[in-house]
Amino acid sequence: MCLLRERKEEGGTISGMDFLKEFVDVLAENPQLARDKLVWIQSQCSIREVEGSLFTISDSQLQGVLVIARFLSRCEDSQAGNELLDILLKFLNIIPSLSRASAFPEWFTFDAATVFFTEMAGYLVKTVELGSLRKDTISSVLSTLIKSLISEESRLQNPVCRALLTALSRFCPNLEGHDIDQLGMCLLKNNMLPISGDFPTFQQGSFIDDRKSSSVKSLNDGAKVADELIAGVPAFESRNYEHRKKSEDSSLEYETRSSSSSTAPLDIKVSSPSKLDENDQICISTTLSNGSIASQNGVKNSTAFQVSNEKAITNALSYFDEDLFNLQKDGIVFYIFASILNMAESKFLNEERVLLQLRTAASIQLKTVPLILKQIRRESIINGHSVSKMNMNLQVCQAASLVYTRSFLKLKSKNRGHKNALRETLGLLIGAANSCVTFSRRRLRACEELFDCLLQNVANISSFCQGQDLTTLFSWLKKLVMATCAQVDPWNSSQYLQAIVEATCRIIESGCTAERPTIESFLLSLAGSVRESIDLEEKEKQDVSAMQLNMIRFSAELVVAIGKPDIAELISPLLVEDLEEGIACTPSRLRLKLLDAVAQIATVGSEKAYRECVVLLTRSYLDKVPIVGSVQSRTLASEATTERVETLPGAFLAIASNLHHIKLRADFRTRLLKLCSEVGLAAESKSGKSGADLLGPLLPAVAMICSDFKILEDVSPFVLKLFRNLWFYIALFGLAPPIQNKHSAYKGASSTMSNTGSTNAVALQAVAGPYLWNSQWSDAVIQIALGTPPLVASSLKWVEDELELNELLNPGSRRGSSNDKAVSSQRAALCAALKDHVEMTSISTISGVKATFLLAVAYLENHRSNFNGGLLKSKTMGEERSALSCAFEYLEEPNLPVPIHQCLSAIVQRAFDASLAWLDERPNMSGVDATERESVLVTHTCFLLSKLTHRDERLCDLACKLLNRIKSKYPQVLWQPLCLDSLFCLVQTQSLPSVDPGRIASMQSLIKKQIRMWVIQSLSVAPCTTQGLLQERIRLGSSSSRGFYAMPALFAAAAAATGARERLIDTGCLEVLSNGIVSATVKSSYININIGGLAFSQEHFQDNTAGLILGGSWSDSFEEKKSQEILSAKNKLKEKLIASFLHLLQQFISAVERGANINAEAFRETCLKSAAFIVSELELSRNMELEGFSRLLRLLCWCPAYICSTEAMRTGVFVWTWLVSAAPHLSSLLLAELVDAWLWTVETGHGLFSSGPCSSGPNGKLRPQLTPGEPLSFGDRDIVEEINAHRVWLGFFFDRFEVVRHSSMDQLILIGRLLQGSLKKSNHFASHPVATGTFFSLLLLGLKYCSCRLKACQAKSMDAWILKDRIYRAAFGWFSHYPAWYDCNSEAFSQGEVKAVASFVDQMNVECSENMLMAEHSGKLYAQDRELSNNCSQMDVAHPVWGRGDYLSAGEKRKQLLLMLCHHEVDRLYTWANPLREGLPARQRISSDQWIDFARTAWAIDPCITFGMLARFPAVGPLRAEIMSLVQENIADIYDIPEALPFFVTPKAAEDDSLVLKRLPHWAPCSITRALEFLTPAYKAHPRIMAYVLRVLETYPPERVTFFMPQLVQTLRYDAYDGLIEQYLIAAAKRSHIFAHILIWQLQGEEPLPEEFTKDGSQEADSFTDLALKVKERIIQSFDNEALDMFSREFRFFDKVTNISGVLYPLSKEQRRAAIKRELEKIEVEGTDLYLPTDPNKLVRGIQVNSGIPLQSAAKVPIMITFDVVDRNDIHVIRPQACIFKVGDDCRQDVLALQVIALLRDIFEAAGLNLYLFPYGVLPTGPGRGIIEVVPNTRSRNQMGETTDGGLYEVFQQDYGPVGSPRFESARDNFVVSSAGYAVASLLLQPKDRHNGNLLFDNEGRLVHIDFGFILETSPGGNLRFENAHFKLSHEMTQLLDPSGVMKSDTWNRFVSLCVKGYLAARLHMDGIINAVYLMVDSGLPCFSRGDPIGNLRKRFHPEMSEREAANFMIKTCEDAYNKWTTAGYDLIQYLQQGIEK
Repeated sequence: MCLLRERKEEGGTISGMDFLKEFVDVLAENPQLARDKLVWIQSQCSIREVEGSLFTISDSQLQGVLVIARFLSRCEDSQAGNELLDILLKFLNIIPSLSRASAFPEWFTFDAATVFFTEMAGYLVKTVELGSLRKDTISSVLSTLIKSLISEESRLQNPVCRALLTALSRFCPNLEGHDIDQLGMCLLKNNMLPISGDFPTFQQGSFIDDRKSSSVKSLNDGAKVADELIAGVPAFESRNYEHRKKSEDSSLEYETRSSSSSTAPLDIKVSSPSKLDENDQICISTTLSNGSIASQNGVKNSTAFQVSNEKAITNALSYFDEDLFNLQKDGIVFYIFASILNMAESKFLNEERVLLQLRTAASIQLKTVPLILKQIRRESIINGHSVSKMNMNLQVCQAASLVYTRSFLKLKSKNRGHKNALRETLGLLIGAANSCVTFSRRRLRACEELFDCLLQNVANISSFCQGQDLTTLFSWLKKLVMATCAQVDPWNSSQYLQAIVEATCRIIESGCTAERPTIESFLLSLAGSVRESIDLEEKEKQDVSAMQLNMIRFSAELVVAIGKPDIAELISPLLVEDLEEGIACTPSRLRLKLLDAVAQIATVGSEKAYRECVVLLTRSYLDKVPIVGSVQSRTLASEATTERVETLPGAFLAIASNLHHIKLRADFRTRLLKLCSEVGLAAESKSGKSGADLLGPLLPAVAMICSDFKILEDVSPFVLKLFRNLWFYIALFGLAPPIQNKHSAYKGASSTMSNTGSTNAVALQAVAGPYLWNSQWSDAVIQIALGTPPLVASSLKWVEDELELNELLNPGSRRGSSNDKAVSSQRAALCAALKDHVEMTSISTISGVKATFLLAVAYLENHRSNFNGGLLKSKTMGEERSALSCAFEYLEEPNLPVPIHQCLSAIVQRAFDASLAWLDERPNMSGVDATERESVLVTHTCFLLSKLTHRDERLCDLACKLLNRIKSKYPQVLWQPLCLDSLFCLVQTQSLPSVDPGRIASMQSLIKKQIRMWVIQSLSVAPCTTQGLLQERIRLGSSSSRGFYAMPALFAAAAAATGARERLIDTGCLEVLSNGIVSATVKSSYININIGGLAFSQEHFQDNTAGLILGGSWSDSFEEKKSQEILSAKNKLKEKLIASFLHLLQQFISAVERGANINAEAFRETCLKSAAFIVSELELSRNMELEGFSRLLRLLCWCPAYICSTEAMRTGVFVWTWLVSAAPHLSSLLLAELVDAWLWTVETGHGLFSSGPCSSGPNGKLRPQLTPGEPLSFGDRDIVEEINAHRVWLGFFFDRFEVVRHSSMDQLILIGRLLQGSLKKSNHFASHPVATGTFFSLLLLGLKYCSCRLKACQAKSMDAWILKDRIYRAAFGWFSHYPAWYDCNSEAFSQGEVKAVASFVDQMNVECSENMLMAEHSGKLYAQDRELSNNCSQMDVAHPVWGRGDYLSAGEKRKQLLLMLCHHEVDRLYTWANPLREGLPARQRISSDQWIDFARTAWAIDPCITFGMLARFPAVGPLRAEIMSLVQENIADIYDIPEALPFFVTPKAAEDDSLVLKRLPHWAPCSITRALEFLTPAYKAHPRIMAYVLRVLETYPPERVTFFMPQLVQTLRYDAYDGLIEQYLIAAAKRSHIFAHILIWQLQGEEPLPEEFTKDGSQEADSFTDLALKVKERIIQSFDNEALDMFSREFRFFDKVTNISGVLYPLSKEQRRAAIKRELEKIEVEGTDLYLPTDPNKLVRGIQVNSGIPLQSAAKVPIMITFDVVDRNDIHVIRPQACIFKVGDDCRQDVLALQVIALLRDIFEAAGLNLYLFPYGVLPTGPGRGIIEVVPNTRSRNQMGETTDGGLYEVFQQDYGPVGSPRFESARDNFVVSSAGYAVASLLLQPKDRHNGNLLFDNEGRLVHIDFGFILETSPGGNLRFENAHFKLSHEMTQLLDPSGVMKSDTWNRFVSLCVKGYLAARLHMDGIINAVYLMVDSGLPCFSRGDPIGNLRKRFHPEMSEREAANFMIKTCEDAYNKWTTAGYDLIQYLQQGIEK
């Protein structure tokens, strides 16, 4: 936590805590939710110890302590508060020990510390008042702290300690009684009172006992002492300051006169106004009687008071000798005593002796006030007196006055005494106040505060004494009032005048009952003194002094402050008389002030005074009208103009502002409107701008008096007519603000008359601007518009209104209807005001007065709608109404002429435009502003909806038009609950009896259309929210007590929401097939059954709480006193329910952590019950009253995220949508939790953010065979499921964004936080292809959010620019991965992927210009940041997205690159989603130069993007060449990119021994197929290349390399460099027994065939054969004993089985089966670790001796034997596995074909394709020998034909049931997927000899190809290539695949689609497949004996084709193979030659 502080000149002060304060306030309201936050705050406050026992306080600790104090002052939770209270008190206790300056931050000076501790003390006061914490502990700690600080001088010298003590003295919490006693005794014991010497002893009761005879004597003694005291002042001064000038203070005369009476503390003589002091203030001479009101309390020992007076003089004269520190100390002590005197009862402070001691000390200080102020005034000129010392001394006096007053009140409360003590006290306070007001520097704030404090103390004493001795007090007070009035400015505000008014008011109120005559006498004397003073002044001079003006002002303000009508009636006649006939009947300053006073008195509430004043003011204003513009006006005094322009309008405004009497306000409103009409009528006959000058000044008052006018209620015709007249003149005089341009410049105020211009010229300018008049008038007109009812009355018909309107024109006016120029001007202005909404031809027929009136209406409604968006609020009733309702009222008048109707319609549209303009100016707001904006939208929408049922069709059409506009511009209204309710309520509207039935039908059609359009449009934008709201409305409607009358509309809406059809049935109800209805029913059932009324059975609980609460109705036995028990029991039950839900949800989380499976149905059930509880307890959800309620809501948000499955997330979205719809107040809290949960998945790497290799999808699953990287173990984690969960979740966030983007800034910022956190890293996203749509949807949401924020902030939102950078960086990161495919078997999913990327591209194109600005703007920001931090130049700065250099041009290139990549991604995904459709329109062709630019641009961002581009465009030559160049230039930077190897590891580089090959030892491992390619002869067995390849192979486990054993064996042919390959094979054989055995078998397969198996009886051995034998021997020799034993047993076992074939060869066919059995019985299984060579994972457990079958073959007799095998991972389940042992056949070609098929199978599985391939095991075990796995549960098509007549179609029906049955369709589907898989494999391998004996079908209908003796370029019959189809698709096969027979069926389309997708998936791994085949070229296999097999294989991949072109090629291939005649012909040949069934 950082401390926000602000440096100031005086010192550092803490500021900027607004955010933290709001945060703490939230915690205080919800302490149960704040535990972790409070612990964190607590950790910030720990005090650190340095250098042993020394402590230091940091910024964060100060901040944390202040936060804790604020929390305690607002939190009522004692448990949370007590822990924090200990920290706070510990902090305070440690302050006295921190005397070092370094203990606090440098900025923590005395001033800063004072502010800090003052705020903390204020919080402590509130904490104690709250009473929830340990008050006694706080009291004890604070009293001890104060004592420790004040008792040691050294601690007070510390500024921080002194600041703390100062704060506690001012704001000290209430202490306990004993703590107060100890503190008081400590202060007195240590002589802390600011007086020296010993106090005399006092006798108890001497202060208040007036019965003692000594009282009079003591009084006289006190007077005598006072005389002596005052008499000694001038003498003493003269001795010490003889050098002072005698004329220095001529205006202030202090007369020291003795008096035997104490009734006159001061005597005022009014000085001549010519006598001014240095500050030009009027001065008075003051006589102090008895000094400063010497103590006269009847104390026997009057010498004590003499001593105190002497001390007062001594203190005053030693003022300059005392330093500031001592003054601060004195002030602290006085303030502490003042505080504790005001606290609880204390024995010590109740002692009279103590109180008298305090009173004496305070009186001494107060007596110094006049002397000190006089001394300051004199000495400041000579010595340059310090302002700080002056202020401090005044503050000490202020504290002393508090002590003086409170000690007197405590003494007085003990027993009531004589008046002398009261007079003494009041006299001393008033005397000090008089000194303040006559002080030359009285404007000092400290002086003003002292004056206010003194008078408040006087008022407190008067109130306490209940008006005792008011006569004396009023006599002194009157003189003080006059002295004050003589000193202050009469025309400006004065703190002194305000203070004395407040004090006088309180004094009068205290004696209002008992001393009524005295009060009236006092008030009349004040008013009379004004006249007397004026009379005296007029004799001397004709001007009026400031005192008289202030006395008038004081009298008026006092009457208003008292607020009693009778007082007003007492004073008002005097002032009115002076204005009418007396001293102020002519213009003068006195008259102006009297008019102001009269206006103030009129607001008190006296009807008599009000009428007198208002009549006078109105008459005065009307009297000025005739003079305006006349010759006489030129000779008027300036006061006359001021009176008309300022004073009288100001008086009207004052009355309108302060008059609160309802009846009088209504009367004043009528009078003021009538005055405006009379003024306007009179001004019509004048020239120039006099009309505006006369009416304009009255507008502010009219605005104020109309501010509370209830326009929503009925208005009398007379008042309505006055309003109409007012607006008529406003329009006529051009006083309304312009409506064409709301921001027109203000031209200037018109307060003087001008004869230039006319209304004709003003009219147009008034519409278009700029505004001609005073800006206050403009604001007033807008305010008047809000308080004006629609200018329509039932008596006003458009036929006769012209006569009424003509009455508004003065007969002498030149603007009558006959004035054509004026009429044209008004029409033109009206046309301009209505813009394009009306034609000029419609206006041309309207008369002049009507045009003016319509213009007035336009002004009125436009300004009404533009203010606050057109939301009319009733202050009293709280209602809200659309301003459009006022505008529509004009159209509801019947029989409107067409031109009038057109104009009024245009006025309505202009008013609507004004409302939209107001909304446009506030695009995004938060807090109250956002709520108000939302309210405006909802109110307007609901009103327009209500008008759809109006009887007038034209009005309905207009409402519909405006409604469509607001929906299109602000779509959030579509899902606003109130709008939906209004929409659905339309169908409830009862038919109007007087409406034509045809109109009713039309109306119903319109409503139905509107509902359907509404729902469809809202679904397209925010489907989740819309459906949730619809479901909630259905649920509420079904459970409403009002019945189901609204259900048809809801059903219709829900049907539209799901696209269901509806039909009307006989009962009149609508039958709807809608998920919305089902969902709503589910919600209702959970509300009404499971939780409705908490209706759980008692068995859920152990106690009888449920029985107490439930049971239907309440029993009469429950009495009122048990209501609290019942409420407590209900809460207890609710708490148990919450605990139960929490437990269940926590169990699901625990299950996930254990790795257990989640029951989706149980989870959904629990979530729905929990949500139903929240919805049913909305009050609890609003207040968060129950413990655990917020935890329940939190778990509902977090559980789906924690489970992270699609079903769980769908449940979550359903629940969240329900909560948001049913409890909108929870939306922000719910969204905040969801954002936190989302960011948790970002941090933990779930779903979309799984950035590891396991999330790379197909490419990760194909490691390391086809793609580089370590092999992965995926475990039980389903990354696709997690990504799909994020996809569903993101849809909810997208939905919420569309909802809140215009309405809730708080929630919008939360979404921004989600986006920032999601995109803070560009490389933490899953690269799985299934994440494509989710990823780009997230980016799209980010772009939309940025657009929204930038528009709202005028492109100044830094967070939006940063987010845009992150979005584009992440987008490029996506294309740094190799492209891949993944099929989710969902067309909707695939289409959604396309739409997501396409939408992102569209958004990029829309924001093209913004992207350019982003590159420039954000680039500069990054440059500036780097320059500040690294002191580097801008050119050296690399933008994180746009790279280096020119950001603008570079940004454009990168944008084009990203668009190109995204376009390609859209094309790819579109092809995958729509394999059979035509592709998207062709993109613009990319030139060679563009490809080069793209390559360079991509390389500058990330080289991986460049290699990804090549994978996307493998046939683009310029791209490949440029990448080659870039690799050569930057080879040192790409060590970690194995895809770069082919660009520098080339045959030429190997031949030239290039230097770049030296980098290979450090290069990242590539895939196995890529590594094996480098072992071919083209690379010359280069040692560096060989070393790299062997390092790669050694990197991977031998079991992974075993798959490519045939290829490894062939590489021995090229192992010319030190036998590196041989060494690797031997080393790998040592690491893996299986690797060794398979290698040996493969090596044995390379040995020469025996003579009996060759055609010529011999076979030449070559060097490779010898090498194979040597390697075999070396491997065997390398075995240890265990390995050798394993090898011997494994090979001996299968050699015995294989040799059976030789035993059978001489025997006849009949003998062979029995012979096989005999031989098998001889063979024993040696050990439990023997395995099938074709599948090492299958362990052999035995041989089924009866299973041996001899097979037919041209070679030696092959046999089929069945073994009992178990899986290595499950040894308990024994399965049969048949194998064929061949002798005399070369199986190596089958191995190659099945290798390719196995690679294709892996590719299909990785891509999620439902394609079936069965690569059965084949292994050559010796020369001409091999083992072949038998495909289980299969039979050949030939065998099927032998047992069944008919084709496959009939066979399938016979085996699986009739067509359409589940088994048949399942078998057909299996045939489709297997046929498609083998179609792709056949296309690549080109297997021939595809007769029906080589086609197998398993028992589930799947097709399997066997026998690959002819592949690639070979075919039977001497390579006749008769079978020219790429794969077999015979007629009987097409019958199953295509029931239509014309390639139009769904099954055929599915087959072709699968073929296309399989082919596209295989193309991505073309190089790996080709390399696997290419390494076998020199193996001597027949398939390589002719042609160019490798070249043709590459051609069949068609790398030059795009995805769409390749798809079309595959489609044509399928169509070509469809029932091709050559296929049928070959089957016929095989049938005829071999007898194989066709």
